Amino acid sequence: MTEFQINGVDTLIISIFVLYLGRFITRRVRFLEKYNIPQAVTGGLIVSLLILAIVLAGGPKVVFSLELRDLLLLVFFSTIGLSAKFSRLKAGGRPLLILLACAVVFLVLQNATGVLIALGLGAHPGYGLFSGSVSFAGGHGTAIAWGNEAEAAGLTDAGLIGIAFATFGLVAGGIVGGPLAERLIKKHRLRPGEMHEDHSMMGEEAVPGEALTPVTMDHIMTTILILTICVSLGEAVNSFFTESGIKLPGFLTAMMVGIGITNLADVVDYEVQQRDFDRVGEVCLQLFLSMSLMSMDLNALSQSMGAVLLALFIQVIVITLFASLIVFRVMGRTYDAAVISAGFTGLGLGATPVAIANMNAVTSKYGPSFLAFLIVPLVGAFFIDLANAMIIKFFINLPIMQSVPLP
Repeated sequence: MTEFQINGVDTLIISIFVLYLGRFITRRVRFLEKYNIPQAVTGGLIVSLLILAIVLAGGPKVVFSLELRDLLLLVFFSTIGLSAKFSRLKAGGRPLLILLACAVVFLVLQNATGVLIALGLGAHPGYGLFSGSVSFAGGHGTAIAWGNEAEAAGLTDAGLIGIAFATFGLVAGGIVGGPLAERLIKKHRLRPGEMHEDHSMMGEEAVPGEALTPVTMDHIMTTILILTICVSLGEAVNSFFTESGIKLPGFLTAMMVGIGITNLADVVDYEVQQRDFDRVGEVCLQLFLSMSLMSMDLNALSQSMGAVLLALFIQVIVITLFASLIVFRVMGRTYDAAVISAGFTGLGLGATPVAIANMNAVTSKYGPSFLAFLIVPLVGAFFIDLANAMIIKFFINLPIMQSVPLP
């Protein structure tokens, strides 16, 4: 089969058009908009299907240059780290710690379930992590990041399988959360508590009516400087750990540096403009997803689609039971707990935007939940990513991962 190579700059140009295509289609297909399917996912899948049709018709295989994609991944996780201000933890208090503990326990359960599914299907247990928290709780970015590591270690098409799980997880997370909360609210006859004006989702600096900081050359250059420091210093930290015998993915060390910078800035009373990093992170993530999805080899993925759907079905059952029997109870069996449970399913199967969409659907019908919109985004925006990385690393180092030969 002949190959048609596309260089890095052209790959970037195409990825931007893919985003425009995804936005155009998502806004016109109610199902996609309702369940918050990312525009990059919509456009990327369409392009990858088109490329598959070209291959099946006897045409050349399109190969994209993805060096820029890898840099975008590091920048994105740097922005995640820069959003992790320890000072914000005080507002969440004890409920935040309880929900974080639930998330950690669930990540272990999700990975254990994935490993058992892989072993039951006769696959290497490493694939089980991609039918676990790598793809579902981690989302597309984490699936691709760990997929690169896994493929380098010999797990064929791990990244591709991870993308499939992450995509189906977004849909499932948006479908399951609302009905789950509905059942809990009606069964226990729950009602919202005292009304609160909720600005917590918008972060510390996004209070309505507050003047926005003007965009200046110094402002832009400072943002670029901090992000490049995160990436560069992250690579240095990663090299140090590697030389010490500890292998970590590059995105994790970049995120760690971001955490250090943002909290050091708080100590010295230097204001880090969070909105700037949020916008840069969103752009990098969307371009990263666009490049990754449009370059998927769907021809290779088609052989494992049955196993993907089976694993998805089992994981949906697991998180539904966990959210209703564990999360709802430990959070107090209240209306807030029901809304938090809906958000938790979004975090566990999809991403923070899915969690917020689930909670919005519930609160728009039954009333507000200040607590849910305070602690769920805090857990989802950063803590679940850091905990997930540590738990994935723990599972990778288990003896069973080393004892089973690679395919």
